[in-house]
Amino acid sequence: MALRYGLNPYQKPAHVFVQQGQLPFKVLSGAPGYINLLDAFNSWQLVRELKMVLGQPAAASFKHVSPAGAALGVPLNDVLRQSYSVEDLELSPLATAYARARGADRLCSFGDFAALSDIVDAPTARLLGREVSDGVIAPGYEPEALEILRKKKQGKYLVLEIDPTYEPIEIERRDVFGVTFEQQRNTLIPDARLLENIPTQKKELTPEATRDLILAMITLKYTQSNSICLTYNGQTIGIGAGQQSRIHCTRLAASKATTWYLRQHPAALHLPWKSSVKRPDKANAIDQYLRDDLTPAEEKEWETFFSQVPVRLEAQEKEEWLSNLQGVTLGSDGFIPFRDNIDCASRYGVSYVVQPGGSLRDGDVIAACDEYGMLMAFCGVRFFHH
Repeated sequence: MALRYGLNPYQKPAHVFVQQGQLPFKVLSGAPGYINLLDAFNSWQLVRELKMVLGQPAAASFKHVSPAGAALGVPLNDVLRQSYSVEDLELSPLATAYARARGADRLCSFGDFAALSDIVDAPTARLLGREVSDGVIAPGYEPEALEILRKKKQGKYLVLEIDPTYEPIEIERRDVFGVTFEQQRNTLIPDARLLENIPTQKKELTPEATRDLILAMITLKYTQSNSICLTYNGQTIGIGAGQQSRIHCTRLAASKATTWYLRQHPAALHLPWKSSVKRPDKANAIDQYLRDDLTPAEEKEWETFFSQVPVRLEAQEKEEWLSNLQGVTLGSDGFIPFRDNIDCASRYGVSYVVQPGGSLRDGDVIAACDEYGMLMAFCGVRFFHH
């Protein structure tokens, strides 16, 4: 299949092909690009494995070959429906999964590629239809859902149908600088068996914690390394991807989780919007409302979104609100080398940790978890993805 271009517009020609058989997907609308397909195939594997292991509809919101969010179809309460801007929609379990995935990081999900584990129904298509998104991949589409999606972006919205029975060949290859790399495909699918080695004093895993630990591991498997993933109640709430230092991954994930939770503060939910403000502008404006470092020019522009200038949250108000966030799970794609990651995580409601283990300082990390009353599992496997 010919593509518009490669990673950049000047990289032509560009194609995709398989060495055996037929391409495992169909283009139902739009024209795929190189990056579209990288996001599509990575995100499809993520939601397929979530559905396979956890048995619930799953969704992912991808940007630049890493998830901005991933989630299961766990029902939303009224606060989250409002925070995710879906209070006016009928939500099926699949639509709920995408609302959660998209709501995890609304700023980074702008212009995302969506992946859905199940046949797309009309409620999910309506939600996709009003978000700024570049495309979607799923195993099928109900006729009404496909009609809705084919109208998006004047017919240019990319709709891909993946063969759910497709299994790639065991050996995968890619070329870098004229040199071909070859390896066995990563076929390990994380499940509860990887959570049996618990070296901390706290050892009792609830079903919800087990679910969120598995969600973190599968998400990390398809996130550019180094990476840290924070999960809560069936969804990611903060992902730190592609950083050279693990503590930077942890800080980035924690920062995103902070924004996610502060967006549910009553002050953020009831901002005095002007009626003309569009959905993407609201997402950006809420992010600016929660920031403490706006420049005078940003402040002036930000004020134009409101019928009256909102009162900003004080630092103490933010801290008090964040103190209510408890029971968060942290997953690490590689071993945690220093306890500073745990010290940082303790400030953001983390109660459960999963990591490969194997660091020279495992003892220090275990001791830190015990200090904070965290449960930590050594899964024994690394989830690097490049």
